[in-house]
Amino acid sequence: MRFAEMTAPEIQAIDRDRTLLVAPIAACEQHSQHLPVITDTVLVGAVADGLEAARPDRVVLLPVQWFGASEHHLPFGGTLTATLPTYEQMLVELLTPPLRDGFRRVLLLNGHGGNIDPLHVALRRLDAAFPEALLTGAAYWELAAEAIAALCDGPRTSMGHACEIETSMMMHLRPELVRADRIQDDPSPGVAPDGLFHAVDFGRRTERGAVGYPSFASAEKGRKMLEAIVPAVVAAADRVLALPLD
Repeated sequence: MRFAEMTAPEIQAIDRDRTLLVAPIAACEQHSQHLPVITDTVLVGAVADGLEAARPDRVVLLPVQWFGASEHHLPFGGTLTATLPTYEQMLVELLTPPLRDGFRRVLLLNGHGGNIDPLHVALRRLDAAFPEALLTGAAYWELAAEAIAALCDGPRTSMGHACEIETSMMMHLRPELVRADRIQDDPSPGVAPDGLFHAVDFGRRTERGAVGYPSFASAEKGRKMLEAIVPAVVAAADRVLALPLD
């Protein structure tokens, strides 16, 4: 079920106890020299579409939110962003109306690393306000990390930025938007010892705005990655749907 394509009476008729409200969130930010700034939105949108297609009677899919928390990308330009406190509040306000309207199971499906911290805080705030609801969130690549890693050929097998993974999936989904002649690897070694979190923007972390090895990307690999990611996300949604409501 696609929330945006339904009428208000149709939405009101949905059985809240049997359905999962899915809110895909993304970003509009620089993706190095070879990928469009809408990359995160395209990718999480494709994953969300696959989830809704697999569970059309159990999933209520909200429109993809393209505006994210991307201040760390500002040094490269080509980035639209909210501040972290504003984005946290945006997520709270996005989900408050459907929760007030009776939806009790929620999955924030994340497509951008910069959204992770405000996502967690927003869910904690919403849990305090709506203790009867099951409030969950995850980045799609975290739900399919092992399967994605097995498909990577480059030195980095986890999600980076404008990397082998994102570039492959964009080659599969929107090949006309990939500037293949501008692809360059950007290893971007860590700037802090292992085990430490270091708040550092991309201008000090990477030369070209990427993190990873996009030269290893291919459309076929992107197809296989999407085919691995969607079932993993469906399985996660099924787990939320199976949890008992108080």
